[in-house]
Amino acid sequence: MIDEDGLDARLDAAIAAAREAGALAAAMRAGPEAALAVTEKGVLDLCTEADRAVERLLRTKLADHFGDAVLGEEYGLGGTAGASGQLTGERLWVVDPIDGTFNFVHGLPQWAVSIGFLDAGVPTLGVVYHVTADELFVARRGAGATVNGAPIQVSGMRHADRPLIELGWSRRRSITPYLELIAKLIGEDCEFRRLGSAALGLAQVAAGRTDAYVEFHINAWDIAAGLVLVREAGGWTSDFLAGDGLTRGNPILACTPGLQARLSALTGIA
Repeated sequence: MIDEDGLDARLDAAIAAAREAGALAAAMRAGPEAALAVTEKGVLDLCTEADRAVERLLRTKLADHFGDAVLGEEYGLGGTAGASGQLTGERLWVVDPIDGTFNFVHGLPQWAVSIGFLDAGVPTLGVVYHVTADELFVARRGAGATVNGAPIQVSGMRHADRPLIELGWSRRRSITPYLELIAKLIGEDCEFRRLGSAALGLAQVAAGRTDAYVEFHINAWDIAAGLVLVREAGGWTSDFLAGDGLTRGNPILACTPGLQARLSALTGIA
């Protein structure tokens, strides 16, 4: 595993890279329309030149600088993946250059730069930059979580028995379980939202602004940073990296601990 100095250097670099990446994305959003020309990777799964440019910047500032491997949404696996060339999670950056591209393209503010780092397969560093709000969420394993330098923690059920749950949705799974879950949540007197950025969704759970985030399938780059944020803010997350979660995705449940049993029962995510 990396020593403390190595982790300090990587966290400092990730914070600087997140801000620089956010500035680049915002400039491209305000610039020529070509930067927003859309390529569809799948139905409702968009990519723009801004996504690609931001990921290239992150790879240069992080993976190339430290000689680590990187797994990104737009360019996949690169860097040093070990002697076998396989993805092991050793010294691995997991990045989403613009999480919430659909919002980004449409001029909505819910999008973010997400940078996670796995050390020996363990989520260790997490940085999520909500560019339009200028909020920088940062967490390091064993050291807590902050937003703009101020400590944050999950809600602790301070909203009593009326939790606010954010739902993600993906066409990689049938719509049926989502509709069934909405019906269950309504029956349980829970409020729900869908805002379109999983990275921000987990950051909001970490900050105690929502009580949980649920999605039946999601990719590692969307939530690698958020896993660290929620755990370091005192929250609970499902074992996203179980099996081939790192490479093929998994369900995710992240919540304040008082909701874990209730939501695991409702969602089947343990």
